[in-house]
Amino acid sequence: MALTDAVQFNGGPHFHAGEYITDYLSGQAVAAIEANRNRPFFLYLAYSAPHTPFQATQSDYDALSAITDHKTRVYGAMVSALDRGVGQVMDALKAQGIDDDTIVIFTNDNGGAWYAGLPDLNKPFRGWKGTFFEGGIRVPFFIRWPGKIAAGQRLSMPVQHVDVFATAAAAAGAAMPSDRQMDGLNLLPFATGSAASPVERKLFWRSGDYKAIRHGDWKLQVSKNPARTWLFDLATDPTERADLSTQRPDHVQRLHAELIAHDREMPKPLWPALLEEPIRIDFSADAPWSADQEFVYWPN
Repeated sequence: MALTDAVQFNGGPHFHAGEYITDYLSGQAVAAIEANRNRPFFLYLAYSAPHTPFQATQSDYDALSAITDHKTRVYGAMVSALDRGVGQVMDALKAQGIDDDTIVIFTNDNGGAWYAGLPDLNKPFRGWKGTFFEGGIRVPFFIRWPGKIAAGQRLSMPVQHVDVFATAAAAAGAAMPSDRQMDGLNLLPFATGSAASPVERKLFWRSGDYKAIRHGDWKLQVSKNPARTWLFDLATDPTERADLSTQRPDHVQRLHAELIAHDREMPKPLWPALLEEPIRIDFSADAPWSADQEFVYWPN
């Protein structure tokens, strides 16, 4: 049987990169930059690394001989390939003379996953991909635009991926849609310093009957199955160790009301989840189970 990758278009034959997929995607991104260097372009480069399957090239694996644990070493080698690819993209922008005029946003979709079997993957934060603890949702978010944004700027407010659209539209001089409610925030005024004050925001997450809201530094998580409520003050407890839900019922009530109001505005999912899997908040997939371990269900 011929080797294939799990990608196909409209039911056609499976695609086969013919090489390590991270390196392939990096090469394709460089080629796209070279082909479009003389006109505005949008490039969405969605690496799969370091997602499963956990596989690395032999050269990247050998370069990390100081890491003795095999699983950690493979994961690190995958990150090395990702880092190399990002470097190739940045070098291509410079080589084409468009570095200063190109916005680059680097981010991730979620924190490390419980199924990686690496207990300290999201340290010092609790939780994994599939949970709304900071280990599952706090990810890198970098914006680079040398011609407009001074190096070393740091935003002191939370941002979300929904902000990418509003930020890119503002940079391109495009108007935001006016026929619907848009949740994203244009980050350029804050990144360039023209808006000095951070904005206190309401951020929401929902996955089946598991939901969360962050308003300012207060964060509420509500799980229906199992029935559980967590309240954290991220200003004093960013790693979510002290649940204040019983001490501050006023904040629980206020945030829960905001969560319900937001839910009323949301459409129903287009399709049901195929499965619901329990994720232990503080333990990776290969750790022994015990009755006192907190968990949530992840619909997928």
